[in-house]
Amino acid sequence: MAIEDSYNFRRVSDTLTTSGVVGSKRLKELSALGYQAVINLLPDSSDFAVADERALVESQCIAYVHIPVDFERPARSDFEQFVAAMENIDQKKLHIHCAANYRVSVFYSLYAQGKGLWDAEAASSYVSSVWEPGDYPGWPDFIAEILG
Repeated sequence: MAIEDSYNFRRVSDTLTTSGVVGSKRLKELSALGYQAVINLLPDSSDFAVADERALVESQCIAYVHIPVDFERPARSDFEQFVAAMENIDQKKLHIHCAANYRVSVFYSLYAQGKGLWDAEAASSYVSSVWEPGDYPGWPDFIAEILG
């Protein structure tokens, strides 16, 4: 089971990958693949959450950040925590995941755009390669608020 087989997997760069559900078997392989950090945007209450994910990841000496983003109500405070986590992780091989790579694709695209890593077209292309946030309540307003 390769990390690349995770749901909606995307390789952003040599040091950054994103996906939806990873699963415990793939999480156990992250250290062997050179990953040094994981950011999880999936609430523990989700049916897709991995039990004891923090312990599983940290037992491999991988930094772990959990920001449980409510899919129906993404918040600026969630995004601010994400930005802080990204800045703290700096230069480590990182995997970011949630249930379907929906939360992650929006959060990362907004981050990349805000940091000048991507222009609006690249950010939009990345998100639309995964999903259409406009089809889900709460997401258009959240995106507008962050970009605003």
